[in-house]
Amino acid sequence: MQIQINTDRNVQDSDTFSSHVKSIVEEALSRFSEHITRIEVHLSDENSDKAGIDDKRCVMEARLKGRQPIAVTDQAINLDQAIRGATEKLTRMIENILGRLDSR
Repeated sequence: MQIQINTDRNVQDSDTFSSHVKSIVEEALSRFSEHITRIEVHLSDENSDKAGIDDKRCVMEARLKGRQPIAVTDQAINLDQAIRGATEKLTRMIENILGRLDSR
């Protein structure tokens, strides 16, 4: 499972930050690793330097083997909460998709 991190110009990216994001995603989705080819994480700060509620956004796109890509979005007050929220949504979505495949 490959994880790609993309940030907009308002989000400071570093090796430490990327490693933190990858560890959150890997921990949550590791049980699906045989079904996932790639995860793309897009992080943005909607209001740039202005503070606000839900101005940090995380979009995650998962590419499952033999299926169309799926995507989820979460907005929160900080990036860590947005990443964790999007990861939870993506986990539930993959569980539902793979659950439907198993029931066939």
